[in-house]
Amino acid sequence: MELKRVVVTGIGAITPIGNTLPEFWESLKNGVSGAAAITRFDASKFKTQFACEVKNYDPDKYFDKKESKRLDYYAQFALIAAAEAMKDSNLDLEKINHNKAGVIWGSGIGGIETFTQELKEYVKGGENPKFSPFFIPKMISDIAAGHISMKYNFRGPNFTTVSACASATNAIIDAFNYIRLNKAEIIITGGSEASVNEASLGGFTSMKALSTRNDDPKTASRPFDRDRDGFVMGDGGAAIILEEYEHAKKRGAKIYAELVGGGMSADAYHLTAPHPDGDGAKLVIQNALEDAQMNPEEVDYINVHGTSTPLGDIAETIAIKKVFGDHAYNLSISSTKSMTGHLLGATGAIEAVAAIMAIKYGIIPPTINQFNLDPNIDPKLDFTFNQAKEREIKVALSNTFGFGGHNASVLFKKL
Repeated sequence: MELKRVVVTGIGAITPIGNTLPEFWESLKNGVSGAAAITRFDASKFKTQFACEVKNYDPDKYFDKKESKRLDYYAQFALIAAAEAMKDSNLDLEKINHNKAGVIWGSGIGGIETFTQELKEYVKGGENPKFSPFFIPKMISDIAAGHISMKYNFRGPNFTTVSACASATNAIIDAFNYIRLNKAEIIITGGSEASVNEASLGGFTSMKALSTRNDDPKTASRPFDRDRDGFVMGDGGAAIILEEYEHAKKRGAKIYAELVGGGMSADAYHLTAPHPDGDGAKLVIQNALEDAQMNPEEVDYINVHGTSTPLGDIAETIAIKKVFGDHAYNLSISSTKSMTGHLLGATGAIEAVAAIMAIKYGIIPPTINQFNLDPNIDPKLDFTFNQAKEREIKVALSNTFGFGGHNASVLFKKL
């Protein structure tokens, strides 16, 4: 069976550095940091007191009060990003086959804010504890996909992928496969997360995974820097409309890029640490290239996982050098987490968007907050430090790696 081609025809984003796609892209180009003191709750008791929150977020701008009470923040972000992507795609809902339109979403944690607040209310309840009837439907990680499908009456494949920080990339790969296998014509994919709350902050702090640079949050996420001390948590999400190429062409759709390959692998090594030799990262990149039937030399840009953790940054650069050989020095590389922070299960969505926009506009977003390069990292690699640069990009790779050793990568190509 001949596989169908898959293209990107719509994008939406709500992020720590922009609440719409144009705002997000403008901030990426200009090297804007989204890190600041936490506003959603009192973080003064924690070692880390900052994060990359969505700025000036008011649910009332998007939902009526009755609706917003039934939606965890992560589902709100999903619906907002999906709405922008659908508008951007210019899809006519009267003319599509709703049985072949689906939603495949990614979220590593789902409604942890809802879980935290409900548990607080239970403890306060004393002898008469109560739980909201919306507790479970707000919390479960598949519900965002359900809400999107109900809003647009998409009756095709509908589920959520969970693979920690690789969740959204896995969702994109699954959507890609369903379309190219002719199981769907249109899929809204991407991911969202809303984990900046007491439980998440406490948990990640106990793991010593987070930066504690409270005196200077904006420079706390500093991938590949000698003095990096952990990642910065972020909130938000992004949606991508994937569409079968002939279907998109027939309706005269705007096409951002073609999705040409997806790879998955496991480190099979450690609960939270990457394989020190980058074996899982190497394998997932190779799998993506094989799936796309591409040579390593065809890749121009890598949006790396680049979390600003001591071990992860080194392992990823080792993997890149193993896969790309001498071509590694011709690549443009950047970690947009230096600006957005780490959106956990949603990170693959916003970083896929960054890669797609880089292709469309021929601009490599920078890796900001570079002061002193880690001596364990090859200085000849081009990490696009501190300032964006112009370059024609025909092929872009986006990497995501999650706790548990889950790895996923996607390749986008200029049409």
